[in-house]
Amino acid sequence: MEFFAEPPAEQLLRVGAIVVGALIAAWLARIFVHRIVKALIDREATEGTAQELSAVELRKRMNTLDDLGTHVIQALIVVIAALMVLGELGLNIGPAIAGLGVVGIAVGFGAQAFVRDYLNGALILIENQFAKGDVVRIAGVAGTVEDFSLRRTTLRDLDGVVHTVPNGEIKVASNLTRVWARINQDVTVAYGTDVDKAIDVVDRVGQQMADDPVWKRRILERPRVERVEALGEFGITLKLLGSVRAGEQWATAGELRKRLLAAFHENGIEIPRPQRVVLSRDPNAPPDGPGLAAGTEPVAGGPSTDGT
Repeated sequence: MEFFAEPPAEQLLRVGAIVVGALIAAWLARIFVHRIVKALIDREATEGTAQELSAVELRKRMNTLDDLGTHVIQALIVVIAALMVLGELGLNIGPAIAGLGVVGIAVGFGAQAFVRDYLNGALILIENQFAKGDVVRIAGVAGTVEDFSLRRTTLRDLDGVVHTVPNGEIKVASNLTRVWARINQDVTVAYGTDVDKAIDVVDRVGQQMADDPVWKRRILERPRVERVEALGEFGITLKLLGSVRAGEQWATAGELRKRLLAAFHENGIEIPRPQRVVLSRDPNAPPDGPGLAAGTEPVAGGPSTDGT
């Protein structure tokens, strides 16, 4: 039985062609991925939520996504080229392909969460759902974004606790510091209060804050009474709304509440507090005689009904 060996020159020529083709494909893959990522980022920067990002941040995000997409495609190209080279060298690549298939299935099942983290991280970058320094609420955790990668997001809450959240666990991302924020405050005044007077006092306090040199740079729309929100058990609830720069809603709302307390006190407007009835028994009274005395006292230090 005769075996006709193929000339080594032709075999080496085909192997070289495979290698060159793989290098060209890898180079084209980088260009292809870069153009797709650039188109997505540019669209978000002009029409979407990434308009407030700096050029440096946009470039950083583009490079991160470029590297991820390019490395994945290039790794696939290398594996295919290696199998083709082995086939040209006369080796049986059937078992290798079958083994890679089994390994791929096993890794696919075992690394589902890992892959989901990276894919979701890429979408967060492209769509600019949040960035470093934003205050967000994700996966049941709220805090300031201290670090972000394609796999996980790191938050620090108000207590200083650092939370690491895998990006695959982020189903809904609530960004509390995107461009501007709302002051949404309910204020309750007692029944019998002149509602128009209370509204005038609140609006005047909001205008004073908007004119204050310290606060006017933070306030975009002065706090004001939007409507009578409810007629509740203890009083009349007024809905206050206003707009401030992103991240200033907490400090501005705190200052507004402080000023409202002072303004209500000056204008004789009462903030209602629940009352409770206290029954006391005279220890010297006969068991079957009238020994109960009724009185009222405020809950949590409020005023009593007799004005003391």
